[in-house]
This record gives sequence, C-alpha cells and structure tokens, in this order.
Amino acid sequence: MIYLKMDDLPPFTHTSVDSIPAVHARVTAKFHSHTTRPIEYRLKQLRALYWGIKDEEPALYEALKLDLGKSSYESYLAEISWVLNDIIFMSKNLERFMKDEKAEDTALTNLPLRPRIRKDPLGAVLVIGAYNFPIQLSLGPFIGAISAGCTAVLKPSENAPNAARIMQHIISNSLDPEGYQVVQGAIPETTALLALKWDKIFYTGNAAVGTIIAKKAAETLTPVVLELGGRNPAIVTKNADPRLAARRLLWAKLHNAGQVCVSQNYIIIDRQILGAFLLQIEAALKEFQPKGAEGNSDYSKIINERQWLRLKKMLDSTRGKILLGGKTDQASLLFETTVVQVNDHDDPLLTDESFGPLIPILPVDDLDAAIRAANEIHATPLGIYPFGTKAETDKILNQTRSGGASVNDGFFHASIPTLEFGGVGDSGTGSYRGKASFECFSHRRAVTTTPGWMEGLLSVRYPPYTDAKFKRFKGMSETKPGFDRNGKTTGGWLWWVLGLGGKTTKGAGLRGLGKGKL
Repeated sequence: MIYLKMDDLPPFTHTSVDSIPAVHARVTAKFHSHTTRPIEYRLKQLRALYWGIKDEEPALYEALKLDLGKSSYESYLAEISWVLNDIIFMSKNLERFMKDEKAEDTALTNLPLRPRIRKDPLGAVLVIGAYNFPIQLSLGPFIGAISAGCTAVLKPSENAPNAARIMQHIISNSLDPEGYQVVQGAIPETTALLALKWDKIFYTGNAAVGTIIAKKAAETLTPVVLELGGRNPAIVTKNADPRLAARRLLWAKLHNAGQVCVSQNYIIIDRQILGAFLLQIEAALKEFQPKGAEGNSDYSKIINERQWLRLKKMLDSTRGKILLGGKTDQASLLFETTVVQVNDHDDPLLTDESFGPLIPILPVDDLDAAIRAANEIHATPLGIYPFGTKAETDKILNQTRSGGASVNDGFFHASIPTLEFGGVGDSGTGSYRGKASFECFSHRRAVTTTPGWMEGLLSVRYPPYTDAKFKRFKGMSETKPGFDRNGKTTGGWLWWVLGLGGKTTKGAGLRGLGKGKL
C-alpha cells in the first residue's frame, strides 16, 4: 500500500468567508432530510471514518511531528489510537445508546402511558478543535456528533495546520459531504461560523475565546459545550509517597511538553516532605530524560513562537527560585521542564495557566493551608490531584471543587476514554467521552402515549371543575411527606403508636387505644 505523505496534500488554506453560509446551509439541509437518523447511516459514517484514519496513520504521525514535535509513541497513545478506539466503542454500543429508556420513578397510575425517554439528534452542530491534541480534541466530539445522528462542521485549530490539513483530507474522502464538512481558518472564519445559527457549538480551548463563543451563542440561545482549562492544583501531603508523587506529576508535565489542559498548573506541598520530593523529582527527570530535553525525540516542542514567548515571559517574571531545568531555545521552540519554588499565591506562575512545562511548587505548613490555597488560587479548576492517605485525599475532595480528579496520580481520569469528562464553573460546561459523547449531541425527549381506553379515567381533568372532581383528584395525587413539622422522619405504624405524629401526648394515648382521630 502506498501511504500518503504531507507533501502530497495541498497547503493549509483558509476557507473563503463568503462560502461559509453555504457550508452551513448544506449540512443543515442534510439534517432536515432526516436521512442521518437511522442507525445504518450513522454506522456507515463511523466505519468509513475509522478506515479513513487507519489508512492515513503515517500522515497523521507526520503531521503531529511537524506541528508539535510529538513522538510516534505519544501520537499513538493520546491521538490516533484514542479516536480509532472511540469509533469502535461507539459502533459496538450505538444500538444500545439509541434505544428508548423507560422513565424512572413513574407513578402506578401513569404506567399505562408508557413514559419513556427518546434520544433525538440535536441537529447541525459546530465543533471547534484545539491545537494541543489536534486529532483527539477535534475528532472526539465529531465522532459523538455522528453517533448521535447530527450533521457537523469541524473547524480545526489553525495553530496545528498540518493536523488540520490531514483531517480535512480524511473527512472529505471518507464521510458524506452533504452532512460533514471542514472549515479552515482563524478569527475571520470562526467569526463567520459563529454568526450562523447552530443547534449546538462544541469548543475546546482557552477561557478568553470560550467567553466570546458563549456570548455569541447566547444571542441565538444556542447551547454550548465549553472544554476549557484551569490552574489545576496537585496537593502533596506530608504522608504522601514522595517518589510516587514526583514520578507521576513529572510525567504529567513531560507529556506533550506540558501542553495539556488537565496537567497540574502548580504543586502545593507540605514543607515536611519538600526536600524528599525535590530529590525524587530530580532523580525521575534524570531517569526519564537521561540526555536532557534538547534533541530528545520523545519530548515535544512548544506549538509556536507566540506560545513560547508567553511561557518565557512567565518564567522571567517569577519571583521564585529555579531548582531544575530552565533551558530554552527560541529557534527550535524548546522549553525544558522547569521546577520553580515559589513563596506566595500572587506569583505569575500561579496567577495564570502556564499550559506548558513549568512546575511551580508552593510549600505550605499543613493540609488545611493547602486546601485554602487551592481554593483561593482557582476555586473551580478542570482537575485536582491529591497525594496522601485516604483520609487526607478524601478531605481534599470534600473541601474543593474541580471538573475531575485523579487521586495519587496526574490526570489519569482524563486518560480513560469512556469516562465522562468536563469542567465545572469557569473551567468549562458540559461533558463528553464514551456514552457522554453520544448524549452530548442528543436531546432526551420525554414521550408518552395515552391510550383511548383511559378516557373515562381522565374525565377528572375536564371542566367543569366540581367539588367531587376536586376531591377525587386530590385523593389520587396527594402523598404523605414522610417528615413532621420539625423535619424528623416519619412513617409506619410504629411511628403512630408511639405518638410521634400527634401534637399532644393525649393524642398519642388515644391512638394507642384506638380512639384518636387520624
């Protein structure tokens, strides 16, 4: 088989802004043809996409190397195998996901109406991808949209132009062009897309752009999923294993050169364990990169010069002390994993999300101080990573908020492809992955069917509203609260016999003799 190379593809070209409304009209018309709803259509698209990706695997590796300097190992681990397995998972489970659900907690009197939840596709959707994992974070939601029976337009990140090129090639050669399109470009093209009415917008990226998208979507009451980031804390208690914490948190910052929205932005550590932790992180760095970061084919580069300069500015402005790393090279976009000890919450390395290989460490006196610091720095991060005993990590989870959490690890929860993933507060809204990807692009439509034979039973709802009908309806609908006026739980014959349901002791005694009024 002759494999495609990136040189075989046309150069990255912005889609004409004037043509974007026609692209939108095309996928909208396809959805309203109702031909995307049957499972057969959805499976055909998913399976075609699988082979489109599989056949262009070499070009995908090449694109990711060109854009991010990603090793083949990381490209397979977090990008290519991820989306391939996602398609297989969806294909195997789609029939089950699409089935109507029996409504829960239905009263006996309503069972004849067969209350159920139907899963309907939302419509024509827009997916705006990110540059750090350009394949996974673009095609992941796109697969969810296809599975749900939606049509979709993908706008890949222009910051990863080679990944954008190969995804456009795969989609245009694999999927129904009436239902699935790619728009390339930057701010003007995205602005043109946002000016159109979509049935849902799915965005992965930073909070500043997410805010713009949310505001624009609000003008047309368009629902959005925002997968953003945050200043994610790792908390290492005095009882944590310093070697385990150091290795796992270092890996989280080596992966993709720290350009991971869920990696820890900083580490809060108990002073008692700081020395041991620093020795272990130094040992781990020597083990993971025995020849250093420069020239290391396993280590990614920073995506572009603008992001490299942003990280360099953060590092240059810190009031902390560099303990490990610090080497950078603008020409090659190299940025070593750099450990910095900081002393206050207002250090530039803590006030902003680094989205890179910076590891600021903030020592504190105890666990309570660590939790306070985490909540003050960012109350609703995308992830939190506690290391310590079960009692300590439970306390951290109980007294913080985050989109997700990995106990005794760095963002492991985000590496399970079937586990629901999303932010909370200003780290994002909505979630996806696994079944949640299908549900993300589906509407849970409540449906009942009223049989003709129930007409006699339903006469109570028709005017005129007589006292007899009111009494009958009240008898049918009124339920006991299960608690008294003081909020105490009630119910059962023992409660009545003991007098707990009465206002006086005398009333309780009369009930015990069978003479009280109920």
